[in-house]
Amino acid sequence: MIQIRNVSKSYGRKRALKDINLSLPHGEIVGLFGENGAGKTTLMKCILGFVSYTGEITLDSEPITPKNISRISFATSEHSFFPNLTAQAHKEFYSEHFPRFSEKRFRGLMDFFGLPMHEPIRGFSTGQKNQFEVILSLCQGADYILMDEPFVGNDVFNREDFYKVMMGILEPTETVLLSTHLIEEVSSLVGRAVLIRQGRIVGDVYVSELEDSGRDLMSYIKETYHYRADRVSKAIDELTGEE
Repeated sequence: MIQIRNVSKSYGRKRALKDINLSLPHGEIVGLFGENGAGKTTLMKCILGFVSYTGEITLDSEPITPKNISRISFATSEHSFFPNLTAQAHKEFYSEHFPRFSEKRFRGLMDFFGLPMHEPIRGFSTGQKNQFEVILSLCQGADYILMDEPFVGNDVFNREDFYKVMMGILEPTETVLLSTHLIEEVSSLVGRAVLIRQGRIVGDVYVSELEDSGRDLMSYIKETYHYRADRVSKAIDELTGEE
């Protein structure tokens, strides 16, 4: 389990995270939702140790260090691969550095998405680069897979294919923390939704609980964020009304 206790992070005078408390057990697909600038990416970077923070983050009661960081993988639309290397070279590098790297899963996903093995990644399209980034995160052999807007630049059909494939290959012990604005697309994929706003956790619910109460995920999010359905029509009236 990843345990996050009282984690805060500031960038200069700006408070990006404020007293975050969150547990991520084995075997869950968790959606991390929030507005731009809410703190989603910062939270993931804190878990990975990419930025300093106050508070405590542990993995199975141990600090996250170079000794256990391989149990966490990361897919980001900013990309973390080596652009001048081929997919084949990445496979060899990952096989050497991650003992649990799944070559079978890697080759299967590369074939499914039709990605070339012997071309430098820099020559891939944006969508292909995103696919390759996600493939690496799924094949590393990590127990916890963090995904930060991994589908930017991919068309709806590729995204739908990926959702289906991911659900089909994940082991029961693998946990996914998925940050995305594509809430309606992933509502049937995630089992739990964590909502963050202005650096604070404002909602944490299992989707099954919402369904039992007759609500859906989007309605819950709008309710939690106090979304005003009339704000668009009011804005249009103001913009088109006579002086």
